[in-house]
Amino acid sequence: MNNETGTFGFRFTTPDQLALCNLFALGRDIIKDPLYRWDGLTRTDGPLLLFQYTLDGEGIFETDKEIYRIKAGQAFMTEIPGNHRYYFPKGGSHWAFVYVLIRPSLILPNWEEAKKHLGETPTLPPSSRPIRLLQRMWEEAQAGRIKEPYSASSYVYQFISELCRFALTSEDDRNEWPQKVNEAVEYMDTHYENMISLDQLADKLDLSKYHLLRVFSKTVGMSPNHYLNQVRIKAAMRLLRETEWSIERIAEQVGYSGGSYFIKWFRKITGETPGNFRIGVNYNHVYLD
Repeated sequence: MNNETGTFGFRFTTPDQLALCNLFALGRDIIKDPLYRWDGLTRTDGPLLLFQYTLDGEGIFETDKEIYRIKAGQAFMTEIPGNHRYYFPKGGSHWAFVYVLIRPSLILPNWEEAKKHLGETPTLPPSSRPIRLLQRMWEEAQAGRIKEPYSASSYVYQFISELCRFALTSEDDRNEWPQKVNEAVEYMDTHYENMISLDQLADKLDLSKYHLLRVFSKTVGMSPNHYLNQVRIKAAMRLLRETEWSIERIAEQVGYSGGSYFIKWFRKITGETPGNFRIGVNYNHVYLD
């Protein structure tokens, strides 16, 4: 653990018409004093978004519903003002952490997306991209290299983007997915041309559809229905490039009952119609989220 500590504030003035994320503060600290306590309902420096990551020791994060012991490798994500408290527990040894405070303007939807998938007390390895970036941000602040609003905004956007990316499990991590989720993915990958409802898929896996929906969405970062439509649209994109089949025929080939529903999903996922995609740029590969 690095024992260097310090807090750095940023108060840049920028024209209102510029779309810049607002970095408020970066800090790294080691707390041993039981008087350390922050209450989200009494703070006056908001509105702010707080991400605080424990490097060593532990602290307490408390909401109106839960009390969490935030140990090494765990963070909490919260909004200020808000109904929460975080503090150093009586009898504790120490609490070492790094944190960032961000103004919510512009970046709030991205923050909410990350928090929706990670939860308010996520666990992240020290080697994960968000934590490595957060540490680097603090080091850059300590070295005096965040001196204007553009670099500050860039770091904020990168950090929240890395949280969002971390929240979405990549294909490389599939070996860590629950077995039933892997079975669901494999089945949709190989049977996408059949009309697969959530009920059919749940029956196939011998699960309740509600349990399947909850576990699949939490693991993969999207619902089974959205995943299935992504698989179908990827297959349709290949057929649009490699054949002269009509839109209706391609829709039926990849599992849609009609062209209009197929076009709706194609536009939703790719941002364009099948016809425009067919006559557009011939990509080597198209990446879908």
